[in-house]
Amino acid sequence: MEKIRVIIENKQKEVKIPTGLRMLVRRCCNAVLRMEKFGSPAEISVTFVNNQQIQELNKQYRNKDVPTDVLSFPMGENGVYDINHSTGAKILGDIVISMEKAVEQADRYGHSLEREVGYLSVHSMLHLLGYDHENGGIQRVHMREKEELVMTQLGLPGTSSYVLDEDEE
Repeated sequence: MEKIRVIIENKQKEVKIPTGLRMLVRRCCNAVLRMEKFGSPAEISVTFVNNQQIQELNKQYRNKDVPTDVLSFPMGENGVYDINHSTGAKILGDIVISMEKAVEQADRYGHSLEREVGYLSVHSMLHLLGYDHENGGIQRVHMREKEELVMTQLGLPGTSSYVLDEDEE
């Protein structure tokens, strides 16, 4: 297996980070890269923030002045990535997770915080690799299938509560 470096930083104080959560995020990143047969050393940055911090980023980068659960900042385009010259790793990008939103959604969907953060990590990793669901249709279905495949492999299978609400489509 190629060397995968997942740099995790906690920039919020609202939610205590459970023991093992950082390891789970690393496992999620690795599982997506394995599934996608990435095959190169890679570097990913993951930051835990609160709702206010993610709202500021969402407003700045997406022009949406609301808190969201996760933001992905891919560094590559069309499979071409910057290289960390000291390690030779491809820099895939940044994942920013609102821990407050993750707690809220875990409660709403009736599953653990670990499963929620795992799902957000997998979802975001797919974005870093160029997957998109914004336009809906088959791309959205394809991305959802890949998310559930990885989550099942990790022992965190989905629940029917992930069926999209009509107003989300």
